[in-house]
Amino acid sequence: QEQLKESGGGSVQAGGSLKLACQLSTYPDTINCVGWFRQAPGKQREAVALMEVGRSTGKGDSYYADLVKGRFTVYRDDAVKTVYLQLNGLKPEDTAMYYCALHVGSFCYRSHLSSPNDFALWGQGTQVTVSS
Repeated sequence: QEQLKESGGGSVQAGGSLKLACQLSTYPDTINCVGWFRQAPGKQREAVALMEVGRSTGKGDSYYADLVKGRFTVYRDDAVKTVYLQLNGLKPEDTAMYYCALHVGSFCYRSHLSSPNDFALWGQGTQVTVSS
């Protein structure tokens, strides 16, 4: 079964940057959707970004939640089976556990940003802490 492993979290000051990585144990031949989500203590899990992956995907579509648009960038490196999330201009309210998740066999649609339950496989998460 496919597994996902996040890395790259840490502690930074406001305005700083981090690059998170989500490595897939195997790279799919067909289209799948990888989502980045986050959850802060006492808050609901929320979507951050989506990226299509798969050898037949081509460039792949990506989508962003409004709250991170222009600050975060999602991209992938097929050679190392990894989807990255570049976090720039970090704010204290970005502090959360960040997870990547996989929606097997699906294109990414903007509606997936509001439906984390569509993602069946989840990593363990990586903590991002932003101080003011």
